[in-house]
Amino acid sequence: MSELQMRVSYDDRERTAELLQHAFSEGRLTQPELEERLESALTAKTYGDLLALTTDLPVDQPQVGDVVELESKNGAVKRSGDWAVPRRLRVASKYGSVDLDLSTAVIPHQVVDIDLDLTYGSARIVLPEGAVANVDGFQADWGQSSTTKVPSRPRPGVLHVVITGRAKYGGLTVRYPRRRWFTH
Repeated sequence: MSELQMRVSYDDRERTAELLQHAFSEGRLTQPELEERLESALTAKTYGDLLALTTDLPVDQPQVGDVVELESKNGAVKRSGDWAVPRRLRVASKYGSVDLDLSTAVIPHQVVDIDLDLTYGSARIVLPEGAVANVDGFQADWGQSSTTKVPSRPRPGVLHVVITGRAKYGGLTVRYPRRRWFTH
């Protein structure tokens, strides 16, 4: 079975609907086109159905200034909470760890590229529920290789994180947020 034939979830349909509404707000779709596509998105059964609704819309391309570089020689690089995630994030850490929590961050684009340059530290990246991450471009020389507990194949309307780079004496972990017990 190809990926385009896989069944979609309610969240997949909602993300596609949000993309269509954004395209309408930019003037890329007329009101009748939006209504027709929204109806199709909310009743879609497969990823192929959803992809057909957005293929004629432009994909955001990185702009100058959309690259953020974070660097630390001795301390940890940490981002969490309500922070704006750039399209491209380059993180270099010589003796510290990297902890990027994207689960509650503001992410206005579909694809995020993260390039890691670690010497003696490891990286932990927490993704929003449903997001996917490709870690094929990350290399660990002497430490733990990459451990991922999230799917890697891109899906329409879902955040796709592409992680590249290397860790000389460290590793990489990619996961979803931990579920909390006893919360109301």
